[in-house]
Amino acid sequence: MFSRYAKLILILSLHLILLSLLAPPPAYAMHIMEGFLPLGWAALWFILVLPFWGWGVKSLKAKVSGQPGLKLLLGFAGAFTFVLSALKLPSVTGSCSHPTGVGLGAILFGPAAMSVLGAIVLLFQALLLAHGGLTTLGANTFSMAVVGPLTSYGIYKFLKKTKVPLSFNVFLASALGDLATYVVTSLQLALAFPAPDTGIWGSFAKFISIFAVTQVPLAISEGLLTVVVFNYLFAYNKEELKELAVLQEKGGA
Repeated sequence: MFSRYAKLILILSLHLILLSLLAPPPAYAMHIMEGFLPLGWAALWFILVLPFWGWGVKSLKAKVSGQPGLKLLLGFAGAFTFVLSALKLPSVTGSCSHPTGVGLGAILFGPAAMSVLGAIVLLFQALLLAHGGLTTLGANTFSMAVVGPLTSYGIYKFLKKTKVPLSFNVFLASALGDLATYVVTSLQLALAFPAPDTGIWGSFAKFISIFAVTQVPLAISEGLLTVVVFNYLFAYNKEELKELAVLQEKGGA
């Protein structure tokens, strides 16, 4: 089982390295960079994510306690998020965009678990890759590890009750979770830096338009990749997916 996860992680990592070599260095990352937010806003986002971290720790203990197979699956979900969200592709005006990878983990383990897992990913990226920052960890966690997973999980659970094909459900949950992250990030930047003439909403429109050019196709690509990975898990880890109540008795992605 571990070798299957390792193979998937290796494939994703090779794609990351290749794309990173082909892409020119960006001016700054879509994660809000270190020191960019005023201290008051940075502190506010930390306070807002604290309850989610507490909820997440409790959820993780309940889901994986005494379940070695689920712990491996959780580790794979974290690696998937790390690899995808570490990929930085140049956008317009010197910025860059990247996938988030949180949709898969949210579908498998729920949004509470992803608030912790995503925060760990963001912490390692800030320390090892200078991607994001420590002072902006709360803001980045709120957008990518709270709102993104909540969106993906809500869409997946809602569409699961309908006749929508599971593959389309996984795709839509992952893609819209990605886009929700960037909507919130744009709002966070607009709140901290309102435009002098048009205010918060004018600034919001500016920020979100900057990233839309590259983020929409990236969200679609992330949705498709998540379906491929989900199909792999469906083929080799069906029992774990049923144990997590991800799957019904019939159907696959």
